[in-house]
Amino acid sequence: MERKILLLGDSALYEVSEEVREEELGELMPVFTDMLDCIKGIRRDYGFGRAIAAPQIGVKKRVICMLTDRPYVIINPSLEFVGDEMMELWDDCMSFPNLLVRVRRYRHCILRYRDENWVQQELRMDDDMSELIQHEYDHLDGILATMRAIDNRSLKMKCPQA
Repeated sequence: MERKILLLGDSALYEVSEEVREEELGELMPVFTDMLDCIKGIRRDYGFGRAIAAPQIGVKKRVICMLTDRPYVIINPSLEFVGDEMMELWDDCMSFPNLLVRVRRYRHCILRYRDENWVQQELRMDDDMSELIQHEYDHLDGILATMRAIDNRSLKMKCPQA
């Protein structure tokens, strides 16, 4: 089910999410499906979207769903940055789909997490994937890309799709 995505300014987006316990997996399975449906809906409506964090649909759990080469369910993630190399880019977000924010992110990171079967996983992420997971990880801590803007000129509106 495609759920309503909370929009910029909603106070719930600024709250820190709680870790998932293994015994909660069963009740969270429908949430994982809903999150993946939200990604598909944003792609349909706005032409972008690869991942979403549970707080964006009002679920205060440390869960990220990603739809890239395949669906990923990322539970209780941790990030380790590899090196000091940074990159600047225009970031977008499902919680403010018509706004871009210029941010700095680490170019390389290692993501550790549990999957939907509670199996420990590890992925090295580089470039755009590193940026993507940092963006979604921030949502779990109540941090939005707008809060990471490089300066007060680092916001711009997107042109609507034709």
